[in-house]
Amino acid sequence: MILVRSGLFLGAASDVAQSQSLSDRGISHVLTVDSQEPPPMGNVCAKFVQALDEPSTDLLSFLDECVGFVQQAHAAAGAAVLVHCHAGVSRSAAVVTAFIMKTDNLSFEEAYGKLKAIKPDIRINDEFVKQLKLYEAMGCKVDLTSADYKQYRLQKVTEKYPELPHLPRELFALDPISLGKTSEAIYRCRKCRRCLFRGSSSLTHEPGTGATAFAHKRLSQSQRCNQTRCTSYFIEPVQWMEPSLLGVLDGQLLCPKCNCKLGSFNWYGDQCSCGRWVTPAFQIHKNRVDEMKHLNLMSVENVNS
Repeated sequence: MILVRSGLFLGAASDVAQSQSLSDRGISHVLTVDSQEPPPMGNVCAKFVQALDEPSTDLLSFLDECVGFVQQAHAAAGAAVLVHCHAGVSRSAAVVTAFIMKTDNLSFEEAYGKLKAIKPDIRINDEFVKQLKLYEAMGCKVDLTSADYKQYRLQKVTEKYPELPHLPRELFALDPISLGKTSEAIYRCRKCRRCLFRGSSSLTHEPGTGATAFAHKRLSQSQRCNQTRCTSYFIEPVQWMEPSLLGVLDGQLLCPKCNCKLGSFNWYGDQCSCGRWVTPAFQIHKNRVDEMKHLNLMSVENVNS
């Protein structure tokens, strides 16, 4: 167990085995980020986050509650908090790094370097490093509306698909027909006018040159020069898609009302017309939908007057 700063310790599972050791250091709160929950620790306020030190682990989605727990304990008068995992090297170090990033308004590199100077043996695994950099990009908070975060969540599901017994409900955007009026752009089926998805469901990407392993889909230099825009929208899954996605890796996306083909999906990815490879891919062809925007009549009247 090592003191990171006043009221904050970083340690391993062995450090919580002796309650007297915690008491001697004035530790009143313990955050465990491990595969197994530790036994009760007397009067200590404990929080457990189940997480393996593996590339498939989604630690990012729990960073807000972990950092919040540490902040609350750290701010309490006379309190001290211990953050630990099994070895005190990767998972707990990732959480403490996130705490330093948020509290001191530092980049990942700065916060990680600061912690390494205190505890040189820490080594956050590469996947957690990527997650912490995304955490930084979101302003040190988990932004559920961020296109990058939505894409990240989809990729995490892809890593476990099709072994998952069911798809997480939070993975799906709400069906626009269940929502009231909105200032967002709404995309409708061109044939039957059924609302399909909102503008916030669109997952933008940088134009690319495609995956070199797929020569038959690779764009030539002349095609890239002539390419002015993507011909499909890549979006997050919407509730009406759920029956089509269960138990299959790829397939067509059909309008839930008129059954017209809108596009396709592939959990392992597909290439956009711009050349970028998107994983997973839920694409709606632009020529199959119309974009509808809310018109503020009050503003129009004010302009005319």
